[in-house]
Amino acid sequence: KSSKREWKPLEDHSCTDVPWLLLFILFCVGMGFVCGFSIATGAAARLLSGYDSYGNVCGQKNVKVEGIVNSGLDLTHKKYVFFLDPCNIDLVHQKIKSIALCVSACPRKELKTLADIQNFAETNGSTLCSYELQPSEYTTDPRAAKLCPKFPVPESAPIPFFHRCAPVNISCYAKFAEALITFVSDSSVLHRLISGVMTSKEIIMGLCLLSLVLSMILMVIIRYISRVLVWILTVLVILGSLGGTGVLWWLYAKQRISAGALDTQVAKDNLQALLIYAIAATVFTVILFLIMLIMRKRVALTIALFHVAGKVFIHLPLLVFQPFWTFFVLILFWTYWITVLLFLGTTGSPVPNEEGFVEFRMAGPMKYMWWYHVVGLIWISEFILACQQMTVAGAVVTYYFTREKRNLPFTPILASVNRLVCYHLGTVAKGSFIITLVKIPRMTLMYIHTQLKGKENACARCMLKACICCLWCLEKCLTYLNQNAYTATAINSTNFCTSAKDAFVILVENALRVAAINTVGDFMLFLGKVLIVCSTGLAGIMLLNYQRDYTIWVLPLIIVCLFAFLVAHCFLSIYEMVVDVLFLCFAIDTKYNDGSPGREFYMDKVLMEFVENSRKSMKEAGRGGGAEGRELKPM
Repeated sequence: KSSKREWKPLEDHSCTDVPWLLLFILFCVGMGFVCGFSIATGAAARLLSGYDSYGNVCGQKNVKVEGIVNSGLDLTHKKYVFFLDPCNIDLVHQKIKSIALCVSACPRKELKTLADIQNFAETNGSTLCSYELQPSEYTTDPRAAKLCPKFPVPESAPIPFFHRCAPVNISCYAKFAEALITFVSDSSVLHRLISGVMTSKEIIMGLCLLSLVLSMILMVIIRYISRVLVWILTVLVILGSLGGTGVLWWLYAKQRISAGALDTQVAKDNLQALLIYAIAATVFTVILFLIMLIMRKRVALTIALFHVAGKVFIHLPLLVFQPFWTFFVLILFWTYWITVLLFLGTTGSPVPNEEGFVEFRMAGPMKYMWWYHVVGLIWISEFILACQQMTVAGAVVTYYFTREKRNLPFTPILASVNRLVCYHLGTVAKGSFIITLVKIPRMTLMYIHTQLKGKENACARCMLKACICCLWCLEKCLTYLNQNAYTATAINSTNFCTSAKDAFVILVENALRVAAINTVGDFMLFLGKVLIVCSTGLAGIMLLNYQRDYTIWVLPLIIVCLFAFLVAHCFLSIYEMVVDVLFLCFAIDTKYNDGSPGREFYMDKVLMEFVENSRKSMKEAGRGGGAEGRELKPM
């Protein structure tokens, strides 16, 4: 057999999964083609300048559309889109069901009669009725009832950059708001909520900054309070299980004593149900205690990993800012994606519809560009998130497998980014594509379930939900395996499939330790999120209580708490990622090294103490070759 070691941390680097990188580049070129096609077909002009119901683009000369009377007009001086009934919103198709015209100016005050519209046209030169009516005919022509705006015409203002006249008073969209926000039945409530947000915007910004600072502080100090959090978890689990079981048996005994006086079928059924519940709770409690007894010695590893993770953030402070860069890149991509989506919504050839107006539709294979664009949203978003995982994994691997921390690169994060760009983009593309393959059918089933809500039978609804749940579980498992595969790639520079197989073998060999880290560790991080949200919410209540200028400040508090949870989740998810990477490095270290000369451990002093304690326990409990001794043997 070859004496060459299977794992060679940071010894060499090579390009991985190059064909997948080429496939991803080709896909991105296709995304660029979709954008270029939508711009070349005039969709950008129609989106930015706006167009009327007859296919005319506002602010320019237009070409005649066959079969449409008012098409092909010169609207150079009419640069704004005006809707005759702007409040008539179709919630199903997400559009305004109204005739659109190009006008010279938006009405800056409410118009209540045809005389007001005529006066506005004569004063401002902006005709708000259909093109075939002259301003002098507004009050005399009987067609004005259909070809002029619905009264009263609300005060409007142009939307910046998009040249659409939008009502200034949001009560115009009262029905739309009620459809989205069920608790708002009165527009005055909505006004008070929004005024509360606007009045307390400085406090909201300050509290959001507070949640950011608290998250950073918690990431540094969590290694000192991890043991306390574990004890809190243990006490809560013990008290909860014992208390619940005891209450059920007490209720059963009480019901049994009183069952003699009430000899009814209902009383017997309740007594039998309580007995079943009490037995089930007892079995659950016994199983839970056995699991805690088995895993009690593995909780120490979780505490040690959290302690080392805190040191990682001290040596690699740029890790704290990793969520910012990822979020910033995602925002840029989502902005681009939404812009192209809006372009696609106005691209295509003008086609008359059944109402005699113009719609822009794509024909032939081009109409499937929507689906290509949606797949691009999922794949590229997952690719960006996977780049973050690979970057964090590379930086933590560099920290762990560098014996002298003084010899660390000046910026391990940038060194990790450099290795990602030079060697491992193909691996990231392949891993993100696998997640996309699972996410697309799940989202499709969710869409079908939403569309068939109330129409399908119970069996179909149950099958749909079961499929969605199974796909969700598969996606979570693949995400976790992908993250460990990226770590294996960062260690050994192997391709995705080889890395995933190696990481899976390591995880299976340490299944109980993985379970301990993912249960105890996740609960500790959850407590951290709760701590940040509660602290921010308490500070918000104290500050908002001194504000007397508005009546409702529930919405500002909800906004602050949601933002605090989002920030805490982003930061602590990075912490969780670091712990997972450290665990895989630790498992590999203990499997291929034993501390002897030439095979020294790479691990931190805290993890070394854990290994020494495990060896002592192995010697004490495993001299007879028992199972416990074998379990405590270093991997």
